[in-house]
Amino acid sequence: MPTMRRLPRALLLPLQLALLVAAEAPEAPVSARRSLVWGPGLQAAVVLPVRYLYLQAVNSEGQNFTRSPPGQTSFKVVIRSLSPKELVRIHVPKPLDRNDGTFLIRYRMYETVNEGLKIEVLYGDEHVAQSPYILKGPVYHEYCECPEEDPQAWQKILSCPTKEPQIAKDFASFPTINLQQMLNEIPKRFGDENGAVVHYTILNNHIYRRSLGKYTDFKMFSDEILLSLARKVLLPDLEFYINLGDWPLEHRKVNETPSPVPIISWCGSLDSRDIILPTYDITHSTLEAMRGVTNDLLSIQGNTGPSWINKTEKAFFRGRDSREERLQLVQLSKENPQLLDAGITGYFFFQEKEKELGKAKLSGFFDFFKYKYQVNVDGTVAAYRYPYLMLGDSLVLKQDSPYYEHFYMALKPWKHYVPIKRNLSDLLEKVKWAKENDKEAQKIAKEGQLAARDLLQPHRLYCYYYGVLQKYAEHQASKPEIRDGMELVPQPEDSTSLCECHRKNPLREEL
Repeated sequence: MPTMRRLPRALLLPLQLALLVAAEAPEAPVSARRSLVWGPGLQAAVVLPVRYLYLQAVNSEGQNFTRSPPGQTSFKVVIRSLSPKELVRIHVPKPLDRNDGTFLIRYRMYETVNEGLKIEVLYGDEHVAQSPYILKGPVYHEYCECPEEDPQAWQKILSCPTKEPQIAKDFASFPTINLQQMLNEIPKRFGDENGAVVHYTILNNHIYRRSLGKYTDFKMFSDEILLSLARKVLLPDLEFYINLGDWPLEHRKVNETPSPVPIISWCGSLDSRDIILPTYDITHSTLEAMRGVTNDLLSIQGNTGPSWINKTEKAFFRGRDSREERLQLVQLSKENPQLLDAGITGYFFFQEKEKELGKAKLSGFFDFFKYKYQVNVDGTVAAYRYPYLMLGDSLVLKQDSPYYEHFYMALKPWKHYVPIKRNLSDLLEKVKWAKENDKEAQKIAKEGQLAARDLLQPHRLYCYYYGVLQKYAEHQASKPEIRDGMELVPQPEDSTSLCECHRKNPLREEL
C-alpha cells in the first residue's frame, strides 16, 4: 500500500480555505426556463377529479435540485379560461413541495371550459419551462358525462401500461367466466343476511346494481368509481359481483369441482382466487382529493415531514387493535423505547388489553413522517395505510403477509421496503440494522417512494380499473342482463346537465 505524502504547510492553508469557500458557496440559483414541467394535467383530454402536473427545479448550470431550492422566491401557478367570456371556478392551491427539488401542482375544475385553459407556471415573475401552456377546449370537469367512445384512444392518452401483472395473474384462474354458475352460486354462498356483496351489470354504459346482504353500505365507493369511469370512457358490457367486505371470499382451488367463481374484492390473499381492484380507501381519496378528504395520494407527497437527517431515529406505529401483532408492537415499544414508538389508538377486538397496554392519543397522519422508520402491520387484512406510507420519505418496515393490494407485485423487499417476519421476531433487529446502515436505509426509502409515486398516480388507478373490467368482459362467455331487483345507479348531485359534449374528439387531436 503506497504511503501518503504530506502536503507542504505553505500549500495546506490555501487548500483548506478553498474547501471552506466551496462548502459555503451559495447554490446556483433556480433557472425558470431550464426547469421542467410535465404531467397529465397539461392534456385537455385527461379528465380526472383533480388534474395534476409535476415540476423539477433546475439551476442555472442545468443541474436538478435534489432538495427544496433556497431563497424566498417561490413557484406559483395561475390557471384561467382562454376566453374572457367563460367564467369558471378552478381551485388551484399552491404547489406542493416534495422536498427533493420537485413540486406537485394540482387543480380541480368545477365547470367545463369550451375554449380551453391557459396554465401559467411562474417562478417569481418568470415563466417556467414552456409556460404558458395552452389546453385547447373543450376541457371537461369531473362530473361531465362525455365518455370517449374509443377505449383504446382513451388508454393511450392516459399512457396506461400495456401489461398489468396482477390482472394477468388474477384472470389466469378464469379462462372462461361462466355467468350462469355465478348467478347460481354467489347469492347462495356469499349473499345471505350477513353478506356484503353487490351484483352489478354494466349495459350501454349504464350501471345497474342490487345488494345482497345487509352490510353493503360501502357500495357508495364502488358506485362512485364506476360512475366516474363511465363519464370518461365507454365501458364494456359485463355482469359481475363485488365483495365489499374486508376478507377475500373465493378459496376454491382452480382444479376443484365445482370450480372457483370470479368475485371482485379490494384485497387479495395467497389462498384465495378473488380478482383485485385498488382499495376503496385510495379510490375514494382520489375521487375526493382537495374536497372531502385530508389524506390523498397527492397531498401526502407534500407533507412528508422533516428531511431525513432531521427525522427521529425510531420506528413508529399508531393504529387500532385489529390484529394481535399490533398488541405485540406496543409491548415491544414499552420494553425498547429507544427503538420503537408504538401505540394503540382504539380498542375493539382486544378491549381487555387496554388497561395493560394503555391507549395512545390520535396522531395526524402527516406527523408519522417525523420518524425515520414506519412499521406496517396488517389490520384485519392488508393495512390500507401502506400506499400512503410508501409515498412518504420514511423507511417502511413491512410485515410479511398473505394479504396484498393491487400494486404489491411491483415491489421488492430490500429494494422498496425492509421485510419483517409475520410474528415480528426480527423487528428490533431490522430497526438496529437501519440505524447502523443509514445511507442504505435512506436509499431503500427513496426507491420505495419513487415506485409508489409511479404506481399510485391517480390516472393509473383509472387505467387499472378499466383494465380489470376490460379483461373481465373478454372472459365472460354470455351476455349480461339487467336482473330482477336491479336499479339504475344515479349520477351524483354534482353532475350537471349544462355540460355540452363536443363530438369533435379532443383525444385524437392530441394523439
